[in-house]
This record gives sequence, structure tokens and C-alpha cells, in this order.
Amino acid sequence: MIRALSIAALLLGHAGAAHAGAPDDALARLKAYVEIDTTNPPGNESRGVAFLAGVLGAQGIEYETAEPAPGRGSIWARLRGGDEPALLLLHHIDVVPASPETWQTDPFEAVERDGFVHGRGTLDTKGLGIMHLEAFLALARGGRPLRRDVVFMATADEEAGGAYGAGWLVEHRPELFEDVGFVLNEGGVTLRRGSRVEVSIEVAEKVPAWLRLSARGTGGHGSVPLPDPATTRLVAALQRLADRPFAPRVLEPVRAVFEATAGAVGEPWASELRDIDRAIAEPGFLERLQAEHPMLHALLRNTCSLTVLSGSTKVNVVPSRAHAELDCRMLPDQDPEAFVESLRKRIDDDGIEIEQLVVFSAASSSPDTELFRLLERVSRERFPGAVVFPGVSTGFTDSHFFRDLGIPSYGYLPAAIPAADMSGAHGDDERISVEEFQRGVAVMMELVETFSAAAGAPAGAAP
Repeated sequence: MIRALSIAALLLGHAGAAHAGAPDDALARLKAYVEIDTTNPPGNESRGVAFLAGVLGAQGIEYETAEPAPGRGSIWARLRGGDEPALLLLHHIDVVPASPETWQTDPFEAVERDGFVHGRGTLDTKGLGIMHLEAFLALARGGRPLRRDVVFMATADEEAGGAYGAGWLVEHRPELFEDVGFVLNEGGVTLRRGSRVEVSIEVAEKVPAWLRLSARGTGGHGSVPLPDPATTRLVAALQRLADRPFAPRVLEPVRAVFEATAGAVGEPWASELRDIDRAIAEPGFLERLQAEHPMLHALLRNTCSLTVLSGSTKVNVVPSRAHAELDCRMLPDQDPEAFVESLRKRIDDDGIEIEQLVVFSAASSSPDTELFRLLERVSRERFPGAVVFPGVSTGFTDSHFFRDLGIPSYGYLPAAIPAADMSGAHGDDERISVEEFQRGVAVMMELVETFSAAAGAPAGAAP
């Protein structure tokens, strides 16, 4: 159902309505959105829903919301058009935690300084969300006939797997996606390396397998060493995994990434990346690549990172049970069940239990679509001289829910981010250039209107 607006949300919406579409309005909305703390856990995405509802309501646009658990809200709105497959503009409201003591600014205060807006979510993914919102609002204002529906959607819980957000909507509100033919989401990146721009349009991503390994043993007093402690058994299992890394493989989309990257690095890297199949067979190459270019290394093999260890809570108590949690990422063509079975064989200990916390199916999107071709063309026009290519992400997004439905889904960021700034996403001092953010808004407006507006119809209001 359509929810009533809160007074606060209405005020936020009207504050930007007078000159809706101007660059300053988009920037003001970004700052307001960033300052809404939607850290996951616990999420509190309904705070972001109230803000977005205020903006949409102030423009006279109807919307719907869902809250599958208290505070875990999502919101969507639809502009009606013709019979061509609908376009879904998707982003997530939640953000990862931030530690104020390690930031130069308050993570939840949108600080504009030296031409940048600093704050958690500016890159992942509230900045992109406002670009989508501005394109959606411009389409609504222009009144131009559409040849397809356009849906704006902001969801909860992406950072923890999407069970309260996109995943919940796909399961409980499947009718929302019956006519959706394309999804624009996060996952792609436009990097600026000096004067060179690389536009990676994400078509595939490594598949997460978040696992908990558990070991049992005899517990007791720390002063009496025991022959079979759970902690020792668990550490031995983890060491066997570390000693047997997964074999490298070069998938076709990954090969395109390496060829594009080769133009931005010096020798010997350039020659090695251009002939990556030969390079991975050379002794020591993978170790050098992991040390100097860890993200590229991660595209060549399945990986597991040890992220959580737990046992006793007291130094003189030997626990009877110990746990480790692994963030494993599979190459996009990997079968999840086969992957977990390969881990069991590597561990080679029936006393180690493996629990699957989050495991998604493998899926990718073909670049042979009208939307991908438009993304390529507009990127080359807006970033002259840029290298544009279908990319593979080491992380995961909500796109897999839609790829599982057979809907082509692309990650695309129409703002050039300095390579050094990309560490701010999930890291410290996340920020986006004001100039590039405003460019992103303009590019997204152009893309959405070009893809959705009826041919030959009068142009709407200029962005």
C-alpha cells in the first residue's frame, strides 16, 4: 500500500522541490541522505525510506514501501510507459559500519571540503542512489511519453546479503518484477588514473560463500593441556586451506579486464596482463600480483578470507567448541555445492562442520543487449578517450537476485573516481568529488531518458 508521509519527510522533500533538477538540489539531497545513519547492522533503512518518500511525495509521485522487519524498510516508485520491458534503477540504503576515530571527518556528517563530499555512503551507494533519483525525477517532470515503465527502487540489507531487501521483495512481491527487462545497479566502476579513464560496466561478480567452520573438542582448565582441543583442530584445518590455494583460471570477462588494465600500468606488468594465460603459469607471478594488485589477483581464482575466530572468552578456559568464519568468493562460473565440497576435501577432517551462512547462485549478464550498448556509447561520449569494457566485480551486489530471474543486470557508475579513492568504499574517509557527482547525475539523466523516452516525442525539461 502507499504509506502516509511523516512531517519530517515532507519537509525534507519540499526543501528540494522548488528548483528540482538543479545541480545544487542533487548535492543537497546527497548530503541529507548521507547524514541518515543506516549502518548495517542494525540497518534502520526505514530512516532512509522516510527521506526518499518525502522527496517523491513532494513531486507528486506515488510510491510503495515494505518493512519485513522493524526498521528494515525498502521503497519503490514506478513511472508508467509503453509495452517495452521496464527499466529498474536499483540501489541499497544500508551502509557498512564506520569508525569515527579513524576518519578525518564524522562519517555521518556530509562535509564538503576541497571539492569533495565526505561521508559514509557517498560511493557505496547513496551517491549512485541520488543519481538514479534525479534521473527518475527528471523523467517525471518532463512529461515526455515513455516507451517503457521506469522503476526507482531503494532496498534494505544489501550489505548483509539482501534477505530483508531485494531478496525479500523478489520472494514476496514477485509481481513487481514481472515486466522488468533491465536493471541498473551498483558494481561497475569508472576509474580515473591520471589522464586515463577506465569504465568497467559490471556484467558478472564473484559469488559469495560465507561459511562457518566449527570444531569440537574436550574443554577444561587452561593450565592442563589436552590432547584434542577444539581450537587446535580448527587452526589445523584453517592451515590446510591456507596451504592449498585454489588453482587460477582466466574467464573471458576477466581477460577483458586485464587487457584494459594493461594500458594503465608500466612494464613488466603491461606485457604480463596482456598475456595473462601465460603469466599465471610463471613461478612467482601470482604472489607478485597479489602483493601489488590484490583486486586483480582475486579475479583469477576462488578465494577464502578468514574474518572471524571465536573460542573461549577467558584466557584460562579451554573451549569445547571453536568457530571460524570465512568470506569465500567463487568465480562466476563455479557451482556453489561443488565449491563447498572442494573445501571439505581440502580440510580433510570429518570433525570440522561447515555451515553455509550465505551462498548465492552463480549468474552473469550478457553484454549483447541494447542497454549495454547504450552504456558503452554514452560512456565514450561523456568520457572522451575512455577505455570501456564489460567488467567483473570481486564483491557481490543485489544483481544476482535479478540475474537468477533472467533479467540482464549491469553495474554502472557514471562518475570518474580516482583509483586511490576507491578504498573509501567500505574503508575510511569515503568521499566523492562534487564535480564528478554532478557529472554522474547528468549522465544518468541522459541514459535513462534516452533508453526510456518514446522516439520523436517532445523533449522534456532540460536537466
